[in-house]
Amino acid sequence: MSNRTAEERQREIVRVARATGSVDVTALAVELGVAKETVRRDLRALEDHGLVRRTHGGAYPVESAGFETTLAFRATSHVPEKRRVATAAAELLGDAETVFVDEGFTPQLIAEALPTDRPLTVVTASLPVAGALAESGTASVLLLGGRVRSGTLATVDHWTTKMLSGFVIDLAFIGANGISREHGLTTPDPAVSEVKAQAVRAARRVVFAGVHTKFGAVSFCRFAEVGALEAIVTSTLLPAAEAHRYSLLGPQVIRV
Repeated sequence: MSNRTAEERQREIVRVARATGSVDVTALAVELGVAKETVRRDLRALEDHGLVRRTHGGAYPVESAGFETTLAFRATSHVPEKRRVATAAAELLGDAETVFVDEGFTPQLIAEALPTDRPLTVVTASLPVAGALAESGTASVLLLGGRVRSGTLATVDHWTTKMLSGFVIDLAFIGANGISREHGLTTPDPAVSEVKAQAVRAARRVVFAGVHTKFGAVSFCRFAEVGALEAIVTSTLLPAAEAHRYSLLGPQVIRV
C-alpha cells in the first residue's frame, strides 16, 4: 500500500473522511502503510485545497461548496448525523403553524420528523418534501410553482419567489451548501439563492440545520447572514469552540 503516490493517498483520505465523517492520523498511517508525518503532510495539503479541516489528531471533510451534489448522493452521506440533526431541528417548531421547508436531504428529514398530531401548513419548493408530506396526509402542503431543477427536484425562478413573497411564515427550516462566520449562508446557484433569500425574508423565525462539514465552506451566492438565524442545529462533530464562535453572532447553536 505504501507505494501509492501522494495523490492516490490523498484521494483515499478524502474518500474515507467523507464516508465516515472524520479521519484519525494514527489509523490512516496504519491503513496506508506510511509514517504519521506523511499523513499529516497529506492532511495539510488537503486543507490547503479546502477539502478537509484539520483537528487535533485528525481531520474532517469540508463539503465542496463549489459544486452541487444531487439529492440522491446527499441521501447516502452522513445519514445518521443528518437524521439526528433533523430530529432536533423539528423539535424547535414551538407554536408555529406555517412552516417553510427548504430543498435538500436534511430538510426532507425535518419534514418527516414534524409532529402529526396538530394542523400544520408546510410551504416548500421541494417536490420530494411535498410528496412525502402529502402522502402522510397530516399537513396541508403548499408546493411553490416554477422551473424544476434536475438533481435537487426543487422549483426556482421568479414564479417561485413571487408566490413565496405573498406569505408570512412562522418558521423557515433552511439548508445551505456552506455556512461561515464571515460570509454567512451560501449556495452555488443564483436561482436557488433567490428562493432561499425570499424564504428568510418571509419568515418570522429561521433555523439552519446542517452537518458539521458545511461549516467553514463558502459558495458563490450569499443569501443570509448568520445573525438572521434564530438557531443553528448541527452535530457534536462541530467542535464546541467553533459552535461558540457562531453563537456570538446571535443564533442559539444546538449540537446533537
